[in-house]
Amino acid sequence: MLFVSETAKDKIQELKTSGEISQEHFIRVAVTSGGCSGLTYDMDFDTEDKDGDQIFEDNGIKIVTDLRSFLYVCNTTLEFSGGLDGKGFYFSNPNASRTCGCGESFAV
Repeated sequence: MLFVSETAKDKIQELKTSGEISQEHFIRVAVTSGGCSGLTYDMDFDTEDKDGDQIFEDNGIKIVTDLRSFLYVCNTTLEFSGGLDGKGFYFSNPNASRTCGCGESFAV
Protein backbone atom coordinates (compact mmCIF):
# COMPACT_ATOMS: atom_id res chain seq x y z
CA MET A 1 0.00 0.00 0.00
CA LEU A 2 1.06 3.59 -0.62
CA PHE A 3 -0.31 6.34 1.60
CA VAL A 4 -1.07 10.06 1.21
CA SER A 5 -0.84 12.37 4.24
CA GLU A 6 -3.49 14.99 4.97
CA THR A 7 -1.11 17.81 4.00
CA ALA A 8 -0.24 16.14 0.68
CA LYS A 9 -3.93 15.51 -0.01
CA ASP A 10 -4.74 19.16 0.70
CA LYS A 11 -1.99 20.37 -1.66
CA ILE A 12 -3.08 18.01 -4.46
CA GLN A 13 -6.69 19.14 -4.09
CA GLU A 14 -5.50 22.77 -4.16
CA LEU A 15 -3.64 22.11 -7.44
CA LYS A 16 -6.75 20.50 -8.93
CA THR A 17 -9.04 23.31 -7.77
CA SER A 18 -6.72 25.99 -9.16
CA GLY A 19 -6.64 24.27 -12.55
CA GLU A 20 -2.88 23.61 -12.46
CA ILE A 21 -3.74 19.94 -12.95
CA SER A 22 -7.05 18.42 -14.02
CA GLN A 23 -9.41 16.43 -11.82
CA GLU A 24 -8.38 13.30 -13.81
CA HIS A 25 -4.71 13.56 -12.79
CA PHE A 26 -3.27 11.12 -10.29
CA ILE A 27 0.16 10.70 -8.69
CA ARG A 28 2.68 8.42 -10.42
CA VAL A 29 5.66 7.33 -8.32
CA ALA A 30 8.75 5.53 -9.59
CA VAL A 31 12.16 4.62 -8.20
CA THR A 32 15.21 4.96 -10.44
CA SER A 33 18.93 4.41 -10.00
CA GLY A 34 20.86 7.53 -9.11
CA GLY A 35 21.50 10.10 -6.45
CA CYS A 36 24.17 10.02 -3.80
CA SER A 37 22.48 7.17 -1.89
CA GLY A 38 21.86 4.93 -4.90
CA LEU A 39 18.10 5.24 -5.57
CA THR A 40 15.99 8.27 -6.27
CA TYR A 41 12.26 9.01 -6.28
CA ASP A 42 10.46 10.22 -9.37
CA MET A 43 6.99 11.69 -8.86
CA ASP A 44 4.75 13.18 -11.50
CA PHE A 45 1.10 13.79 -12.29
CA ASP A 46 -0.36 11.46 -14.91
CA THR A 47 -3.73 10.64 -16.47
CA GLU A 48 -3.07 7.25 -18.12
CA ASP A 49 -2.70 3.86 -16.45
CA LYS A 50 -0.01 1.54 -17.82
CA ASP A 51 0.15 -2.25 -17.97
CA GLY A 52 1.47 -3.64 -14.70
CA ASP A 53 0.62 -0.55 -12.64
CA GLN A 54 0.02 -1.06 -8.95
CA ILE A 55 -2.92 1.22 -8.15
CA PHE A 56 -3.80 2.50 -4.68
CA GLU A 57 -6.15 5.09 -3.27
CA ASP A 58 -5.64 6.74 0.08
CA ASN A 59 -7.28 9.86 1.50
CA GLY A 60 -9.25 10.19 -1.75
CA ILE A 61 -6.05 10.44 -3.85
CA LYS A 62 -5.10 7.87 -6.49
CA ILE A 63 -1.41 6.94 -6.39
CA VAL A 64 0.18 4.60 -8.93
CA THR A 65 3.55 2.87 -9.25
CA ASP A 66 5.13 0.17 -11.36
CA LEU A 67 5.75 -3.23 -9.73
CA ARG A 68 9.55 -2.87 -9.55
CA SER A 69 9.29 0.51 -7.84
CA PHE A 70 6.62 -0.78 -5.46
CA LEU A 71 9.18 -3.17 -3.96
CA TYR A 72 11.09 -0.08 -2.75
CA VAL A 73 8.15 2.11 -1.73
CA CYS A 74 5.74 -0.36 -0.11
CA ASN A 75 4.15 1.33 2.96
CA THR A 76 5.61 4.72 2.02
CA THR A 77 3.68 7.93 2.70
CA LEU A 78 3.61 10.90 0.33
CA GLU A 79 4.01 14.02 2.48
CA PHE A 80 3.93 17.75 1.77
CA SER A 81 5.67 20.56 3.62
CA GLY A 82 5.11 24.15 2.54
CA GLY A 83 6.30 27.57 3.63
CA LEU A 84 9.76 29.12 3.48
CA ASP A 85 11.46 26.08 5.01
CA GLY A 86 9.20 23.56 3.26
CA LYS A 87 10.40 20.65 1.18
CA GLY A 88 7.36 20.48 -1.11
CA PHE A 89 6.31 16.91 -1.81
CA TYR A 90 8.52 14.26 -0.24
CA PHE A 91 8.35 10.61 0.81
CA SER A 92 8.44 9.09 4.27
CA ASN A 93 9.79 5.62 3.44
CA PRO A 94 10.12 3.04 6.25
CA ASN A 95 12.15 0.80 3.89
CA ALA A 96 14.99 3.31 3.48
CA SER A 97 18.08 2.35 5.48
CA ARG A 98 19.66 5.75 4.76
CA THR A 99 18.86 8.93 2.87
CA CYS A 100 21.03 11.72 1.54
CA GLY A 101 21.05 15.16 3.14
CA CYS A 102 18.75 16.68 0.53
CA GLY A 103 16.22 13.85 0.86
CA GLU A 104 16.19 13.19 -2.88
CA SER A 105 17.81 9.76 -2.77
CA PHE A 106 17.82 6.73 -0.51
CA ALA A 107 19.15 3.21 -0.04
CA VAL A 108 17.49 0.04 1.21
